[in-house]
Formats: sequence, C-alpha cells, structure tokens
Amino acid sequence: MNDQFFVVTGGPGAGKTSLITELARRGFHTIPESGRAIIREEMARGGDALPWADRMAYAERMLERDLRAHSAAQTLSGPVIFDRGIPDIMGYLTLCSLPVPPHVAAAAKAARYNARVFLAPFWDDIFAQDTERKQTRAEAEATCAVMRETYTALGYKITELPRADIASRADFVCKQLAN
Repeated sequence: MNDQFFVVTGGPGAGKTSLITELARRGFHTIPESGRAIIREEMARGGDALPWADRMAYAERMLERDLRAHSAAQTLSGPVIFDRGIPDIMGYLTLCSLPVPPHVAAAAKAARYNARVFLAPFWDDIFAQDTERKQTRAEAEATCAVMRETYTALGYKITELPRADIASRADFVCKQLAN
C-alpha cells in the first residue's frame, strides 16, 4: 500500500474531476482519470474500446494506463490524488455485468492506495451528461453504489465527500489529509 496515494471515486458527474483540478491548483500532485482520455483517443481514431462498444477492451485499456500511472506516481513526493483508481475498473466491469478477469482483480489487490478513499456521492444538482459522459442519472447512482461496494470489499475505508462547492470540498480533503 502507498499511504501517499489517495483515490477520489464515485459515479459520473459527481464533481470528482472539478475537485481534483482544484487540488492541483493548490499544489497537490494529481493523476487524471484514464477513462475520459481513452474515450477521446478511441473516438478520434474510430476505435471501439469504448464503454458503449467493446467494454472489455475499454477496461483493459484503463488497466494498462492506470498501472502505468500508479507506477509513475511512485517517483512523486507528498500526497498524490488519483481521479479514480484501479479498483474502479473492477466496479465498472461489475456494473456492466461482465466478469472481472483474474489479472484485473490481482492488479487491484497489488497496486494499493491509501486505505482512505474519497467517494463523491451522486448529486443530482450538479449531474450533467456530455459527449463522453453518456450515463443516465440512474446509472450514475448505480456506479456510485458499485464503487462504494468494490472499494469496501478490497478493504478500503470510504470517506464521503460533502455535497458542497468545490473550494469547500477541497478544504475538506485537505483537512482529512492532515489527520
């Protein structure tokens, strides 16, 4: 486990990326979500490793990218904030009713993060869809629930983020990291 690696997880449209952007502005090392980057790349090249096309290929691409990011982050000092972690891939596959391949489960168990995981709960007031985020509100809520279950099953302790403005959320995370 790397005590300096902190994950922010939850459903789509819950403010994770906005929070991480604010934490980066405050000087924290941050690692962006791999899923959005893969969607952009696949759409640009006409590929099908997409959550609405070949879900398993999409999961494999996320795993590859997330393992590289986890390894590269080892060289950083101080807290590193990840926009989703490797266990999110297990949650994604579970949500899609796909089997979690043994190598994905093994990676989630081997590449650990701090035991405290920050969960951005579904928040209807800020949820919005876009060209990369096509999930419905119901899917966003279900994703949040699956991420909570997945991280808990892997021995992580969930700290739910408050439904508050970005600065207040960032203050909350900073306070938690100081404890």
